[in-house]
Amino acid sequence: MRLIVTRPLAQAQGWVRDLQAQGLDAQALPLIDIVPVGDAAPLHQAWRQLQGLSLVMFVSANAVEHFFAARPPDVQWPAGLPAGSTGPGTTAALQSHGVALIEAPPADAPQFDTEALWARLSSWPWAGRRVLAVRGEDGRDWLADTLRRQGAQVSFVAAYRRRPSMLDAAAAALLTAAQDAPAQHLWLFSSSQAVGHLQGLAPQADWSAAGALASHPRIAQAARAAGFGWVGLVAPDPQAVARRVQGLQVLQVLQEGKGWPHLQSAPL
Repeated sequence: MRLIVTRPLAQAQGWVRDLQAQGLDAQALPLIDIVPVGDAAPLHQAWRQLQGLSLVMFVSANAVEHFFAARPPDVQWPAGLPAGSTGPGTTAALQSHGVALIEAPPADAPQFDTEALWARLSSWPWAGRRVLAVRGEDGRDWLADTLRRQGAQVSFVAAYRRRPSMLDAAAAALLTAAQDAPAQHLWLFSSSQAVGHLQGLAPQADWSAAGALASHPRIAQAARAAGFGWVGLVAPDPQAVARRVQGLQVLQVLQEGKGWPHLQSAPL
């Protein structure tokens, strides 16, 4: 079974190394490019207005990296300012930039998203507090709307933008192999947009014999809508993914290689 990692290239390379170290046949096929926004002025302004905020919420590690890449040299992260994180990757990115106060879902949370972050923040007195949300050029407004209903003032700044990846020769060959032998491939999705970009790259592909792992129920729903024959959930952590894939390989053997659709009722 080959595992296809669809994260942006810089992240996919690290994931592939970690997964291969655990004995998996993992290969990268990036379906999303993460690039800086065209105008960095709003980011510079956001940095200069951090004082007085009650929270800066980051939706992803990409948001963290691009926000800190735009930091003016004469501005520092305020020592007492907490950052909101949606999951382990975002938390690790914040820690790498020296942010000490981080609010995040617990490591054993059933999922990592803004809803899980809100579970940590819901008891705060939000009336009159100011919050900055750092995200891509498009994103969900659920947490911002929730905070506003609690009386907070929420503003947004876009730190990056997403675009479909341009496949190199190796990635194009991997996509062809996955279409030719879908039952021998398992896709790992961390973004609904990645699923959409795959459909754009291979609009005629039949994925009914292929399997997919998704890091969130919304992403899993997108994979099912794209026609994947089996879709499961997994935590966005290489070790969790490795354990899940190894368990699936055992089930495939027990079911005599009948294919991904036959795992739909398996107790995973």
